[in-house]
Amino acid sequence: MTQHAIILFAHGARDPLWAAPFEKLAALVAARRPDHLVRLAFLELMTPNLADCVASLVAENIASMTIVPAFMARGAHLRRDLPLLVAALREQHPHLQISVTEALGETDAVLGAMADWIAASQDA
Repeated sequence: MTQHAIILFAHGARDPLWAAPFEKLAALVAARRPDHLVRLAFLELMTPNLADCVASLVAENIASMTIVPAFMARGAHLRRDLPLLVAALREQHPHLQISVTEALGETDAVLGAMADWIAASQDA
């Protein structure tokens, strides 16, 4: 039984098509980590929000989760809003183990992949 979940946490937008790359990313992660549940959650404008996403995972008996901020950089939302949201989640679900990674866009692997793509696109 799956005991761990990965939540890709993105900003959200009014245009539903905006979520397509995040949905694709979630599917790619799920294919690489079939032993984890992979979900999307949004800060605003889209559903589910982080609290609702976590509540649904708790209802599925998930014991631990990693929140992966799908942001390019650690702006105000990640410096201010996300820590408050996570603190509230920890208070609501004290039994739950919650970890948070750095923003995707700040990781060497993601930046390297983007640089490779940009460099290769100049040859096309």
